Amino acid sequence: MRVLRRGDTGQAVAEVRSTLVALGMATPAQEADVFDAQLEHAVRAFQQRRGLITDGVVGPATYRALRDATYSLGGRPLAFLVSAPLTGDDVLTLQERLLELGYDAGRSNGVFGAQTEAALRNFQRDYGLTVDGICGPQTVRALRQLSPRARGGRPVLLREQERVRRAGPRLRGKRIVIDPGHGGDDPGLSIGGVCEADLMWDLATRLEGKMVATGMEALLSRGPDQCPDDADRAHFANDTGADLVLSLHTDGNRSPHAQGVAAFHFGTGNGATSTLGEAMAGLIQRELVMRTGMRDCGAHPKTWDMLRLTRCPAVRIEIGYLTNEEDRRRLSEPAFRDVVAEGILVAVKRLYLLGQNDQPTGTFTFADVLAHELAKAE
Repeated sequence: MRVLRRGDTGQAVAEVRSTLVALGMATPAQEADVFDAQLEHAVRAFQQRRGLITDGVVGPATYRALRDATYSLGGRPLAFLVSAPLTGDDVLTLQERLLELGYDAGRSNGVFGAQTEAALRNFQRDYGLTVDGICGPQTVRALRQLSPRARGGRPVLLREQERVRRAGPRLRGKRIVIDPGHGGDDPGLSIGGVCEADLMWDLATRLEGKMVATGMEALLSRGPDQCPDDADRAHFANDTGADLVLSLHTDGNRSPHAQGVAAFHFGTGNGATSTLGEAMAGLIQRELVMRTGMRDCGAHPKTWDMLRLTRCPAVRIEIGYLTNEEDRRRLSEPAFRDVVAEGILVAVKRLYLLGQNDQPTGTFTFADVLAHELAKAE
């Protein structure tokens, strides 16, 4: 798939412009097949609205989002296809509508999976429709005619909180996928002899060791010489039945002054979100800022595949900027990576404590976590 950016020309550019015009985010141009400044501005606006990296470049993620945006509920039949699940805004609308009506369609991520099909079948059964798991004209008509049992808020919030409550405060038995970014032939950022893939692999193994010591089951999404794509990493987490996914990265910027730590969770920016992912991102962000003194770059919703395609809460943590001399120096220190690993572990513990027997941010130590686990085991 060709990546498009300002200055490119051709039919692919014309199709991108045509899609954005149809979405009301661009205006027709005399030279429709030229990727000019106006089109770049429209692409950036679209990316920002969809929770993508706002770079004005049309790569695979932006292509996918543009295609998904062209679908509206009722425009095509929707069904669960195991080998190639349907995606699109029509699927997202269906999921949100089912959730409003009280059916557990899972996360509103625009992917028609098994959980969406099960919710749709339950809806069809309850309302006397043909129970085929296919969202066709009759089902769409029924969905539009019925008043939702709840509107607004976050329909999946109580379900997710209940799952955490039932899981209990102990870490033992929790299954966590740790996802060190890049790897293999993709080193990520590499500056001044410091390589992102190597740093994140080391951080991942430190975090793995601490988690295993508490009785958790920690799984790495890749080996030291592997680099699966984000979709494969998400599928690995789903196949292993993970409770949480923690994806580890560093950042970079053209400005050497950019620095700090940021966390990301699934969310479209206009309502659909992973509530537990959002909570987890906030907990990690606060712990790392307090423990390291790094600049707080906040927690943000994104629709990246690693966050969107996982069935469990997933958080991507970008720890420092390798393009910043101070951040790079600190990340190069093993003791600093140990502090980061401890902060992430404590944040996970806080999630399961649900505010009970907790301590102020930055004061809960690895020893405290172990003591808490041992006390619960007695």
